[in-house]
Amino acid sequence: MRLIRLLVAALCLAAGVAIGALNPQPLALDLGVATVRATVGVGLVAALLLGVLLGGLALTASVVLPLRQRLRRALQAPRVAAAPDVRG
Repeated sequence: MRLIRLLVAALCLAAGVAIGALNPQPLALDLGVATVRATVGVGLVAALLLGVLLGGLALTASVVLPLRQRLRRALQAPRVAAAPDVRG
């Protein structure tokens, strides 16, 4: 598994270098309060990375967190039902 992760990381790095090398045109991105200057390749890779990060956050918020909450409740339910009756 470690080798596969290393290979995927190397392929992503190679793809980023290739995109950067094939798109050397200058790019000026006006953000209103500042202007960012880079090449088209860097801008494209940054936009792809930002999209992956935002997509991962959206997936975590909409799927992973609710499933964890349901699992936590499901694991706690048998303990509550199996608690001894202390009415005496």
